[in-house]
Amino acid sequence: MTTPFLQESVSLLTRTPATLDALLRDLPHAWTAATESPGTWSPYDVLGHLIHAETADWMPRVRIILEHGVSRPFDAFDREAQFRQTEAKPLEDLLDEFGALRRNSLVQLEALQLKPADLERQGTHPALGNVTLRQLLATWTAHDLAHILQISRVMARRYRDEVGPWAEYLSVMK
Repeated sequence: MTTPFLQESVSLLTRTPATLDALLRDLPHAWTAATESPGTWSPYDVLGHLIHAETADWMPRVRIILEHGVSRPFDAFDREAQFRQTEAKPLEDLLDEFGALRRNSLVQLEALQLKPADLERQGTHPALGNVTLRQLLATWTAHDLAHILQISRVMARRYRDEVGPWAEYLSVMK
């Protein structure tokens, strides 16, 4: 039995690779390399971060919760590993890699045949303490949306000066 919560989450998680592909593939480099300011992430950097999270965060933590509960804390997550792991790879390769990794993650998730009670099982986050599987899955989903928003914001702000007085009507420019 799958739960409505899980169905809702998976319906969004399934769409993220295609959303990013449609938004970013074949764009001029200026769009995908844009940042808001020094030290902030470009759409390219965000995509690398999502790839790293796909391999080192979501499903590994799901498995830790199901196999060890609170007795084994999650491994630490390097939020900036993408700067070492995806540097100099073509954006199109990153989009393809993310799509393949996400499909694999969702196949693994479905194979677990999670029951409602499984969603309340707990694990231990190294900084946050005890968290539930439901919270982890909700965070995975919200994380995707947050980074889609971030990419869109960075790209919109690239035209901050070009929109002229219309910036007053565009909340993303503020």
